Amino acid sequence: MLRERIQERLRGFEVRAVGDHARRAAAVAVAVTEEGFGAALPGLPQHAAWSERAALILTRRSEQLRDHAGQWALPGGRIEAGETPEQAALRELAEEVNLVLGAQSVLGRLDDYVTRSGFVITPVVVWAGAARGIVPNPAEVQSIHRIPVDEFLRSDAPMLEASVDPTRPVLRMPVGNHWIAAPTAAVLYQFRELCVEGRATRVAHFEQPEFAWK
Repeated sequence: MLRERIQERLRGFEVRAVGDHARRAAAVAVAVTEEGFGAALPGLPQHAAWSERAALILTRRSEQLRDHAGQWALPGGRIEAGETPEQAALRELAEEVNLVLGAQSVLGRLDDYVTRSGFVITPVVVWAGAARGIVPNPAEVQSIHRIPVDEFLRSDAPMLEASVDPTRPVLRMPVGNHWIAAPTAAVLYQFRELCVEGRATRVAHFEQPEFAWK
């Protein structure tokens, strides 16, 4: 079973936590659904009905937001006082896409990723089941997309581009005829490598494109 395989790989993974208290702490939910539904994006396979293909839940951020408007994102946000990353990720799932999950849905963590905008992001992998009742919170989310996990296994992924620092290439992940930038792309790539392919690949050294620095 996919859920058990992902959980086993996360349990055997030595997470690299940053613990930088000078930066703001945030958490994102890497929500794995047991069923996918065709996303309305050019170049993505379309489905007329529910499919058994596993998928991840991604959003396009509202155009009304002050930061990163319209960009691809995983549900997430700041970790509030007294919260663990797991609690924050589950709260943000409920607030952004109306997906209410219990603590038993948490499968594990991926490595922390430090953003150019001053956040330390902790990715929390959760099992979302069928997630049939999800709807976007219009204050934060423009649209919700179930992207089949297979889409992140494409032979042209990841897309790497040179930056001013040759040790820190810019990372993007293709999806349909679009692409997703780091930090979201870095989380997706590590999920692919570890949870799907079984490789303990690190992603902290990948750079973000300049438009995502603010």
